[in-house]
This record gives sequence, C-alpha cells and structure tokens, in this order.
Amino acid sequence: MNQCQEPGEGQEFVTEIVCQEDDLKDGQMKEVTVGDQKVLLVRIEGQYSAVGSQCSHYNAPLVKGALVGDRVRCPFHGACFNVRNGDIEEFPGLDSLPSYKVKVEDGKVYVSINKNSLKLTRRVKAMCSIVPDVKHTILLIGGGPASLVCAETLRQNCYQGRIIIITKDNMPPFDKPKLSKAMNVDPDSILLRSSDFYQQHGIEVWTQKEVVSVNPANKAVKLSNGTLQCYDQLLISTGCRARPLNCPGADLKGVKLLQSFEDAKEIHSSCLGHKAVVIGTSFIGMEVASFLSDKAASVAVVGTSSSPYEHSLGPEIGKMCMQMMEEKDVKFYMKDDVLEIVGENGKVKGVRLKSGAVLEADVVIAGIGVIPNTDFLAGSELEVDSRKALIVDKFMRTNIPDIFSAGDVTSFPLTIRGDQRVNIGHWQMSQAQGRVAALNMVKKPTQIESVPFFWTVLLGKSIRYTGYGEGYTEIIFKGKVEERTFLALYIKDEVVVAAASLMFDPAVARIAEMMAAGQIITKAQTQSDDLKWLQM
Repeated sequence: MNQCQEPGEGQEFVTEIVCQEDDLKDGQMKEVTVGDQKVLLVRIEGQYSAVGSQCSHYNAPLVKGALVGDRVRCPFHGACFNVRNGDIEEFPGLDSLPSYKVKVEDGKVYVSINKNSLKLTRRVKAMCSIVPDVKHTILLIGGGPASLVCAETLRQNCYQGRIIIITKDNMPPFDKPKLSKAMNVDPDSILLRSSDFYQQHGIEVWTQKEVVSVNPANKAVKLSNGTLQCYDQLLISTGCRARPLNCPGADLKGVKLLQSFEDAKEIHSSCLGHKAVVIGTSFIGMEVASFLSDKAASVAVVGTSSSPYEHSLGPEIGKMCMQMMEEKDVKFYMKDDVLEIVGENGKVKGVRLKSGAVLEADVVIAGIGVIPNTDFLAGSELEVDSRKALIVDKFMRTNIPDIFSAGDVTSFPLTIRGDQRVNIGHWQMSQAQGRVAALNMVKKPTQIESVPFFWTVLLGKSIRYTGYGEGYTEIIFKGKVEERTFLALYIKDEVVVAAASLMFDPAVARIAEMMAAGQIITKAQTQSDDLKWLQM
C-alpha cells in the first residue's frame, strides 16, 4: 500500500513578528494576526507553536477554550486539536487546523504562513486513494456522522478498498443537530461534505436505500429492492428513530415527528402563523418550541415531569429554561400527558390532556424519545440490550466477527463511569465511535475513551454539558441559575460525574479535559468558594 503524504508546501511566505519570547508562559495561548489571518499562538514546555485560531466545527475562537497539555478544547462544543500540528483529536467537526512555521530569534517570535494557504482556516487530513484491484469492501449502514467519520478515517489510514455508505435519507450525511435548532435551513448549508469530496476520495454514498436484513454467515446485506450487497467488514450505524405518539388521533394529518430534513422543513412551513403543540420536554422538543416561539401563532408544550430536563439537567435549570420560554409567550402544561389528539376531517384540531385541558392545535410535534433502529437485525444473532441497542465492546466490535457498530444505535462501555454500559445519543460521541471502529477495522487496536459532550440552544443561549450524570444525587451550583450565568456540577458518590453551564465558558470544556485525563473532581473541591481547581 502506498503511504499517505501531506501535500508539499510552496515557497512564498508571509512572516511577521507576533510577540516577544517572554510574552507567554508555558501553558498560555493568545490570538495573533499574520497577514490578516488570525492565528492561535501557544507556548508549551518552552516551545512555541502556531495553528489556526477557529474550531473547524462552527468557527468558535479557540483562544477562549481550555488548553491542557498539548491540546486545546473548543469552549462551545468540545472539539479538541493538537496545538503542535493542528490535528483534530476529539469531535465534533471533521477537519484539522492548519499549522504554521514558528521561529524564535533575538527574543522575538516570528510566525510564517504560506501565501497560498493564507486564507485557509481548516485542513482536511491527507487521504489515500481507492485502488480498483483491491478486492475488499467495507459497508457502512446509516448516513450519520459515525459512518462519515469511519469512511474518512479508513482513507486517512490508507485503506484502499471499496467503501459504501448506505442511507435511507434523500441526502448524503448532513448536520442533523441543526434541524431542531434552525428548521428552515438551506439543504446545501447543512451537508457535511460535498459530492466532489466523496468522488475525490472514492467513498460511494447510496441515498434512498434501506438495508432490510443482515446475513453474517454469507457476509451480505439485503436491500429493500431485493438486491444483495456483500461485504468484508460491516459498520452498523443506523441511529435511532423518533418514538411515535401512542394515543387516539396520532395518525391525523398535522401530527409530526422530526427525523429528516424534509420533516424540519414541513414542520416549519406548517407552523407559520398557526397554533403548534409540542409533546415532550426533551432537548428536541424544547429546541423545536424555542425555534417556533416567534413564528407560530402560539406554542404550547406538554410534559409529564414538573419541569423540562428534570432528570437530565435538574429542576433548577429546567425551571429557568421554562421561564425563558414563557417570556416569549410559550405556554407550558407540566405534570400532564396527552389523552387524545382531536381531529376534524382527518386533520388535527386540538390536544386533550389527562388534566381535562384541551389545547387548540393546527400542528402537533412529538419529541417523546427515540427507538434504536435495529429491527432489521432480527434473526442475525447480533446481540442487543433490553432497549434494543446493539451491544459493542470498547473496540466497537459486536458479538459477530467483522461486524462493528457506532453511534446512537450502540450500547457501549463508558470509560469515565468504570465501563458501565450506556447508550448515548450525542453527535460528538457518534463521530468518536466511527473513528474507533475504522481504526480497529484496519487492525490499529484503539478503544473508545471519549468523554461525552453535548449542547442545546434555546432562544440563542447555549447550555453546554459534559460527562454522564445518570443517577446523580446532588447538584452544586457556581454562579446563579436565576441570573442565567452558572456552572452546575452533578455529584454521585462524592465525585463530579457531569457538568453543565450557561455563560460560564470555558468551564465545561476544562472539566471535559480533566475527565479525559482521568482526574477525579471531588465534591469537597467543588464546595470551595474559589475556582482554582478549574484553572480558569
């Protein structure tokens, strides 16, 4: 196999003095400018290095992130980059950062950028090409982030066989978290990669195709059109589907689930100037209600708990979110549930609740949880858990050789919780698992050790979260929830198991790095008035 090589550099450089040698101490970073390009300058162990200043995910300024050792973690969504070479080491985001030449001379620090790449803010890692006579096929079922990162990682590690992504969606892999946060997005703006990219790197993407069964003995999958496709190695990353409502009237016109780009577009257009009722106070339900708050004629939210996010983020944060939304005239019906959806001429007219209240509705959107997409595996002897999530080990291997799984569909051992088996539906975790699956496919043994990190956006404000808080017994707050500036630390067995924040960056990013390094944060530490332990 030929070796992956970084492209050669041109000879014309823009060079500027960016600071004095003693301006930064070890473990410090600053944003500097070279020829109109912003650069992140870092000093580690007496050595200066320079990389792109913006996270490759959503362009967040990395200078506001957490620098731990030789990597910087984005303050917004938790992506990590090696500051010596710019390589992406933790997701979300697909691309690495450009890295620049640094020279220290006569007490001055110089940074040089190749003129040809002066405007580039991200770098695609070098990939090898497909070799037509390599008779080996890796099949990736599902068009989400796990499949895409798996495909790219295979090419980055010189896999030269055939790669096929099979997806039920009409579109190649796209930025799904945006669907509930900005439902009227242009489809081209949410594509993760262009069609040219797939062509260039020999990645086949089959859209609008569904795998209906897997035959491990024959190493083949059957598609809904009856055709068979053989594989040498298989990745199952089929994700989850939205749980449908189970009540009279659930099949009326105007009852919606949010799963695809088309669903988002339809919900947006059908709610404009109409009455919307959102069932469920999950992250999806709340984001949809937030987005519709200034577009629908009215928005009502129905939840079974006392406050939104009661079990995940806790009642204090839930009540704060509810108050924020109520200020935008969103009405909440908590500790209640849907008895039936009332219709007229086959179309939604209202929602009858168990409390007896009847809410007027033109559109009903359900956000009441998800179901892993594993029905098609019946009879394959692949092992699933009680929730029907596919069981994998730390190498993302299922119980059948050459079949791997990644993403929301998996039940996997979580390092930071002593390898407790969990099912986590985070975008970042899906990408991390796709990478680990690919490395193990090409015989580079790698375990999944990522720390969960996710975010939600309500009315333009982002709540960030890291760790795994299930079973927490106490929350310690820094800042004030009622003032909407806080850090929440979730405690179980006298240690921090998760953290959430609003307007408190880069606290969650730093805690994620501490957890990734295996550091234990004790309850006693968090109770002190200062935040020295956070090194913010």
